[in-house]
Amino acid sequence: MDFATIKTAHISAVALSWAMFFTRGVWMLRGSSMLKNRCVRIAPHVNDTLLLVSGVWMALLTHQYPVTHDWLSAKLAGLLLYIALGMLALRPGLSRALRAAAWVAAQAVFAGIVAIAVFYRN
Repeated sequence: MDFATIKTAHISAVALSWAMFFTRGVWMLRGSSMLKNRCVRIAPHVNDTLLLVSGVWMALLTHQYPVTHDWLSAKLAGLLLYIALGMLALRPGLSRALRAAAWVAAQAVFAGIVAIAVFYRN
């Protein structure tokens, strides 16, 4: 598979990942029972696996790795923070205020990751 195809798959997975997270966050804020739907719980993991595989594949093809490329290290650190905030935001049993704050913070971190990808890569 060529780089352009992998990059297109990666960017599509990024957009879908954010859309699913945003939607689940809105449902969380509204107390929707949609969050209990099996498909809603599984689809993000499938998409995020595609996202991770395509990102690693691109890094291998271009020989750009975290630690040796600061922008990629920043994206990886942002990704870990985004995952942690996302887990807090969607974890049942925590207060809605804490979950909402984590959800908003995750949106900001996501925007930062995208900004790094668009503006700071070599």
